[in-house]
Amino acid sequence: MLGLDRRAARATWTVAVILLLLGLIYMLRQTIFIFILALLLAYLLWPLVNRLNRYVPGRSRTPALAIVYLVLVGLLIVAGIEVGSRVIVEANTLGSRAPELISRLQQEPPLPAPNETASVKATVLATLRKEMAGHSRELLALLPKLALSILAHAGSLVFIVLVPILSFFFLKDGEQLRDSVLQFFSEGYRRDLIEDIAADLHVLLAQYIRALVLLACSSFVAWGLFLSLAGAPYALLLAAIAFPLEFIPMIGPLTAIVLILLVTGLSGYHHLLWILIFAAAFRFFQDYVLSPQLMAAGVQLHPLLVIFGVLAGGYLGGIAGSFLSVPVLAALRIVYRRLRRQAGAVTLQPRG
Repeated sequence: MLGLDRRAARATWTVAVILLLLGLIYMLRQTIFIFILALLLAYLLWPLVNRLNRYVPGRSRTPALAIVYLVLVGLLIVAGIEVGSRVIVEANTLGSRAPELISRLQQEPPLPAPNETASVKATVLATLRKEMAGHSRELLALLPKLALSILAHAGSLVFIVLVPILSFFFLKDGEQLRDSVLQFFSEGYRRDLIEDIAADLHVLLAQYIRALVLLACSSFVAWGLFLSLAGAPYALLLAAIAFPLEFIPMIGPLTAIVLILLVTGLSGYHHLLWILIFAAAFRFFQDYVLSPQLMAAGVQLHPLLVIFGVLAGGYLGGIAGSFLSVPVLAALRIVYRRLRRQAGAVTLQPRG
């Protein structure tokens, strides 16, 4: 009637609803990101809460949650006093010397002597220094903008308090929230499909955030020990910078290596080749030994897909998009596999 096809109308309506939902998610991306951070923190603390809850009398998880949060706050205070104070001192020292260090880029480096055994190394370093000198003005102009940007976003520090509070409710009422979502679906294969997807996502997020935190901690310890033993300047500060960058797949660790080479090189450290060798060996250990042991099979993605996800996520959502790119791609992979498996099971069912 009137040339309208019911299937075409239904498909058009479905596409319109999906596009509207994606647009709404994009508009609320900052709020959603806060809830995602809270959910990931809940998954990080969930094994501790779950194990401690076995030894705490009563059915409520509140006592176990309170103990875990008190221990977490205590550890953060101790780490802030012992490590954070030294990092702040090194950061202030580096900030006060930044104009002096950047001005060194404008100085013409001496040519290497022909009889030096490290002439190739000196030539490469001189070339890099000359290229960096061409962008020294941009670096000088970038520092005030970066400082203003940090001050402009200082109000977002309230999220540091909001995320643990939301995580508390996720840990306390997570099962009830899950059951409430499942009640929207009627009994049958669709509800079973949603339960299977939720179970897979539960395992994925738990293993992913645990792996990320362990990889970041190993990066902090390895860089801190190596730079301190090698006598490099600002060792603890550079290790602290490498810690959060480990959460951004592929691009983050590469950025950390570049920043470490840049700061140590400008500070007059002459053993940059050893830093490069250590960086190559450590990345091999992280990417091919430690990471496969920590990441589940469902988290591991092809490097090309990871690079595409990081770049696309960075374009759409900045640092938050890059950070969430891998778990989002892994979650889509789980959903696709479950839908495909469910479709195959429905096809194989005998028709009565």
